[in-house]
Amino acid sequence: MSDVTSKASELLQMHQTGEMLVLPTVWDAWSARASVDAGFRALSIGSHPLAESRGQQDGEAMTLDDALDGIRRICAAVTVPVSADVESGYDTPAAELVERVLDAGAVGINVEDTVHSEGRRVREIAEHADYIAAIRQAADAAGVELVINARTDALLHGTDKFPDPLAEAIARVKACEEAGARSVYPVKVPDAASLAALMAATSLPVNVTAHPVDGAASGSLQELRDAGVRRVTFGPLLQKALTGSIADLTGPWLGSAGRS
Repeated sequence: MSDVTSKASELLQMHQTGEMLVLPTVWDAWSARASVDAGFRALSIGSHPLAESRGQQDGEAMTLDDALDGIRRICAAVTVPVSADVESGYDTPAAELVERVLDAGAVGINVEDTVHSEGRRVREIAEHADYIAAIRQAADAAGVELVINARTDALLHGTDKFPDPLAEAIARVKACEEAGARSVYPVKVPDAASLAALMAATSLPVNVTAHPVDGAASGSLQELRDAGVRRVTFGPLLQKALTGSIADLTGPWLGSAGRS
């Protein structure tokens, strides 16, 4: 537990420098070690790429046991702090979730407000904030500065669920900050103006999903830095970019005799 405690404090300090923190999104021990070897001092685990690596689907098609198996293997493979995506919590009470995540070695978590087991129902603002607050309380009781990255899918669901998705996202970000989150993650921010409004609404780092290659898809590194973004992850986009690279690397070896 002392190792987890120190790593959690280290990860929290990285969020409080005011500088951009890039947490490359990994999915197995190999991608984790490769990212650390590249120089990154902390990592994130994405549920989507983790599920892909296991031959499963995102959206809590994995069980919590499945997810923790992958999380444990990754955390054991590196010595840097690791934050893990636990989707909407896999229908697990906050205290149990915190205990099991810490036991697996992760010192940060993403927790979203879309409940996949209930037909992708979106938690109410207070309901999600209460879950975040219970996670905060459990982590504090364990003496661990668990970095909760509170995710909202208000912008992802858009006007299908909310008359003003940006206002809804801002309200959820504020509620999660008050509940004890250490960063917030409004997914699918549509433009720079919306990003600016979200960052103005909170003192916490706002997590942005970036494409590691195609800056036009998410904003380049410099554009995100100039905008004042303080936390960046890659979601499934690093894994997808590497998927294309496999064909580039191996294509010349696929002679006509080997083509199906």
